[in-house]
Amino acid sequence: MPVIARFYGIIVKMYFREHGVPHFHAIYGEYVGVFDLATLKMIEGDLPARAKRLVLAWARKYRQELGEMWKHQKYVQLPGLE
Repeated sequence: MPVIARFYGIIVKMYFREHGVPHFHAIYGEYVGVFDLATLKMIEGDLPARAKRLVLAWARKYRQELGEMWKHQKYVQLPGLE
């Protein structure tokens, strides 16, 4: 699964061949969260609260790019949070 962003120890990845709703994965150490692209809700996982807040801030900023990436199934490296 290609890495599309890294920031504050968080790695964001996306699989195109997965089934289900459009989503991305956020990994922070041994913790993983799966986020729905439409709602940005964590639909699976156990990310710590601080990591989840950072992922949501990042996802809000790049929501359109994430949707386009899923729609066209073309990976793009996105910046992290500054």
